[in-house]
Amino acid sequence: MVDSVRRKLGTRRVGHAGTLDPLATGLLVVAVGPATRFLQYLPLEPKEYVAQITFGKATSTYDLEGEVTQESTVPENLLDAIQETLLAFTGLISQLPPMYSAVKIDGKPLYHYARQGKSIEREPRNVHIEAFDIKVLSSDTVEARIVCSGGTYVRSLAHDLGQAMGCGALLSGLHRTRVGRFSVEEGILVGDATPADLVPLREALLPMPLVPMNEVQVHHVREGRQVGLMEIPAANIVALLDTNGEVFSVARVQGNLLQPECVIPSEAFHAVS
Repeated sequence: MVDSVRRKLGTRRVGHAGTLDPLATGLLVVAVGPATRFLQYLPLEPKEYVAQITFGKATSTYDLEGEVTQESTVPENLLDAIQETLLAFTGLISQLPPMYSAVKIDGKPLYHYARQGKSIEREPRNVHIEAFDIKVLSSDTVEARIVCSGGTYVRSLAHDLGQAMGCGALLSGLHRTRVGRFSVEEGILVGDATPADLVPLREALLPMPLVPMNEVQVHHVREGRQVGLMEIPAANIVALLDTNGEVFSVARVQGNLLQPECVIPSEAFHAVS
């Protein structure tokens, strides 16, 4: 996808804010040009998905691509069976990353070991499941609306739910509908993307406070120097605006001082103008 955006917009500097599984569809947040420096500051949580979960079968990858590892009878009243188990999969839960994932162990992603038939010891992670709403589609498949923290593996949710119910389950479809304040309805198909569709940083970083700088302050920030203000927003970090009203830095609040953490050099503006 990054390569497609590069070709479409004619620039090499493109980054993304979190991948999707190969079979998944939906929203991918992409930054272009100097904005790639600010991906870490974007409001990217919670994430929202619409998932199809099929019961009665489990696989090595927890989705349709893997080898079948379990086949069992699906409960006759699927919705009731799910509801009896679902409480353990909402709120703050512990989740073990799947072997077929990009989590790195000793510098290599887990899928590297999985493809060699190896199983590596993994550390569980705490993730937060804000919503796990179920709608039955058929006798063995449900559609789930899932709102969760970053780092959550929906494949693992499906697999673990099936294991808890005793019949096995796998992820048979996944569509990401929201990443933080960005929704799929606002998204653009990569084939239709133009420079005019890019969201300015001063909009993308909201609700981060925006603090205007004068010419001298802009110069100091670009040199990595702290700047002081009489009034500073009650926040840990703020976005700094240059004299044209464009974001050129993110700074950390230290008392009545602002310490630049990320700065777009002046030549970067010239390069994209």
